[in-house]
Amino acid sequence: MHLRLLTSLLFASAAAFAQTKPTYTFPIKALSPEEELKTIELPNGYSLELVLSDPLIKEPTAIAFDGNGKMYVVEMRTYMQDIDGTDELTPKSRISLHESTKGDGVFDKHSVYLDNVLLPRMVLPLDDRVLVGITDTNDLTLHRDANGDGVADEKALWYVGGPRGGNMEHQPSGLVWGLDNWIYTTYNGYRLRWNGADAPLKENTAPNGGQWGLAQDDYGKMWWSNAGGEKGLWNYQAPILYAAINVPQQKSEKFDTVWPIVALGDFQGGPGRFHAPDDLRLNHFTGCAGQTIYRGDRLPKELYGNAFLPEPVGRLIRRSIVEMKDGITTVTNPYEEQMSEFIRSSDPNFRPLNMTTGPDGCLYIVDAYRGIIQEGNWVKPGSFLRGAIEPTGMQHVIGHGRVWRLVFKDFKPGPQPKMIGETPAQLVAHLMHPNGFWRDTAQRMLVVKNDKSVVPALIEMASKHENHLARLHALWTLEGLDAITPEIVRTAMKDKHPQLRASGIRVAETLLKKGDTALIADIKAMRTDKDPTVVLQTLYTSRLLNWPSWKLEAQTLLMTSPSLGVKEIGAQLLVEAPKISGSFSKDEKKQLERGQEIYRSLCFACHGFDGAGMPIAGREGATLAPPLAGSKTAVQGDAIVRVMMNGLTGPINGKTYEAQMVPMSSNNDQWIADVTSYIRKAFGNNGKLVQKKEVEKLRKELSKRTTAWTIEELQALYPQPLKNRSAWKLTASHGEKEAGKAIDGDITSRWDTHKPQSPDMWLQIELPEATDISGLVLDTGKSHNDYPRQYKIELTLNGTEWEKPVLQAKGEAGSVEYLFPNPTKAKAIRISQTGEAKGTYWSIHELEVLGVVKKP
Repeated sequence: MHLRLLTSLLFASAAAFAQTKPTYTFPIKALSPEEELKTIELPNGYSLELVLSDPLIKEPTAIAFDGNGKMYVVEMRTYMQDIDGTDELTPKSRISLHESTKGDGVFDKHSVYLDNVLLPRMVLPLDDRVLVGITDTNDLTLHRDANGDGVADEKALWYVGGPRGGNMEHQPSGLVWGLDNWIYTTYNGYRLRWNGADAPLKENTAPNGGQWGLAQDDYGKMWWSNAGGEKGLWNYQAPILYAAINVPQQKSEKFDTVWPIVALGDFQGGPGRFHAPDDLRLNHFTGCAGQTIYRGDRLPKELYGNAFLPEPVGRLIRRSIVEMKDGITTVTNPYEEQMSEFIRSSDPNFRPLNMTTGPDGCLYIVDAYRGIIQEGNWVKPGSFLRGAIEPTGMQHVIGHGRVWRLVFKDFKPGPQPKMIGETPAQLVAHLMHPNGFWRDTAQRMLVVKNDKSVVPALIEMASKHENHLARLHALWTLEGLDAITPEIVRTAMKDKHPQLRASGIRVAETLLKKGDTALIADIKAMRTDKDPTVVLQTLYTSRLLNWPSWKLEAQTLLMTSPSLGVKEIGAQLLVEAPKISGSFSKDEKKQLERGQEIYRSLCFACHGFDGAGMPIAGREGATLAPPLAGSKTAVQGDAIVRVMMNGLTGPINGKTYEAQMVPMSSNNDQWIADVTSYIRKAFGNNGKLVQKKEVEKLRKELSKRTTAWTIEELQALYPQPLKNRSAWKLTASHGEKEAGKAIDGDITSRWDTHKPQSPDMWLQIELPEATDISGLVLDTGKSHNDYPRQYKIELTLNGTEWEKPVLQAKGEAGSVEYLFPNPTKAKAIRISQTGEAKGTYWSIHELEVLGVVKKP
């Protein structure tokens, strides 16, 4: 394209975008579905059909179809019924069931499948049984309508996951049966498997980073989204069983920029998320949720395999073209140059929350249609969001909801399925259907029926069918029926389609885990495959099964492969998880492992995997939340527990962050102790572990507090370090020339005694003047074992006469506060090491003298 023409088009697009800002009359009111439809922009040829609406459904958040095309609607009827979320956890929500009795797409029969439940989150129809997950528990229940009246009258506890606390925005969703016959959810670092009869199996996965909604593509790869971390689509480079991987090349440069119409500025991040100071439209993904991969057959072919991501805060739906480029899965916004989106609305109450491909081959959209989308913890009194929402009156728009069907001119919706009453042989035929819904549902029902009579037909289809997707589903159905043999696997590994070859390797893992090692040589031989997808799968499998020397072989492959994807993704497979400081007992290790799991499923979204803060795209050096690495708040006293209980608000050391730290007090005491202990021992931190009883005690103390802490309030509770270290004079019994390294601000440097610990060792700090002090902080840094085995701390007011020790006891490893019984004025402090440790020096990486808490 000619540069002048391109420039003209871009200016025209920018001008058009600038002109799309509507004006509003407050208070904002709810529109009828017909009125709302007029506010929604769609590309030429597309239209929306109303499928369901209030008052029949209210507060819909997700839908799912069973094998007969019946639609289950998850209705969170108690969600944010006022701006404070009053009675939100009252069990008055429901799952409704809707049927098109004539098979014409008009849902004319309605019932309440489950009533009076606590904020249902996810539904997975199996055969005539349905799995359900609700809020505040990881348990999953199995339901059945035994008499055909549309109401569940049988219930069984299917999976015992136990209670789950935390904000309802930070709990699992999804419940997707994958191509690999495992069931996936967001947040949980595990997957589940069922053969229709026995107890479900559980297997751990990498932390998935997902939040609300989950999708899979034709080849069984799960697609995750994260609103808290403003990540949009992510972790889609590899199946989550192997790793959560993202690479720089996976998104176009401005992919995370969104182009809404509504300009009310009612979103977290405030001015930092405005398109311009005078343009209050959202400029970046922030509420992204409910994604799907379109896999139907009744919309234009150009949409097949595209990723669709609702952005309810922006009142828009992003269409993303998905392509595989040299082993890297990429996404682009086809409307980026036009500064536009696939679907967007000027109605502030348009809240797309979920999408899915329907049995009829069309695309379905769940529109919560409400004023407030954020949960109550983010709109507390005094918050930016509350100030933005209340003047609009949107907090009063509740009790609505719609389900839309996206259609295209000249395309007719497909027929309604009748799979629940079909034989296994009839279900096998659906594995070749052009609509992914039919293929997925037929495979799932075949596995749940567990009828081996279809194995010969599946083997025939897996090896000879002309449609590679039919071959793929037949292969995985055989795996689900436990009917896989080395011969079937080898046939798949020789298939002309690379995705079949890759799946052949994945299916081989089932046999390898059972001890059949015959296929190892076959898999290693495929490292020379011409397709990077296949090569990467050999790396995934060898890493998962921890084959001897896999790392060395992977490094060799990375150096010799011409594929960018193999190099970029393969390199991340070789990266080890951050280490935790210190040596721990068996119980302490378990606590830190639990804390690490919590952190990687929740906290990382804002604070980053490395604790340095999640970077904000397009704003160099900016992070969503403050770093936890090196954080004084994380390790001092019980400050971090107070933050977990009540949240934290306002600037931190003069810097304001977009992400708001909301209270986590709805989690139990052990949960809080675990995650805070992990934070205190990870990212180079070296604080003390937090005990459950400490959390329990503080919870009682703070039971009447309703406001978030400020950093100033927290600092006022604890003695702060003196800031005049450059004026101190240090002397020592050993290594005096290097004593200054204990106060140089560099945690990697240290003072040490140059010899094993003995009772004649001391370090002395002389202050420029007599000062009121309340204790010391000694940090052993990476020298975990170099803490004083026994110690005493003495003070002098005149520099010559030493008082009785203010403290003497056993030393501890890590960053340890040694607080005096009472604040004392001193001119000098002497720390004496009075114990013995053969072969171990006494080392101090950082030393601080604590002042006194200033009384208000």
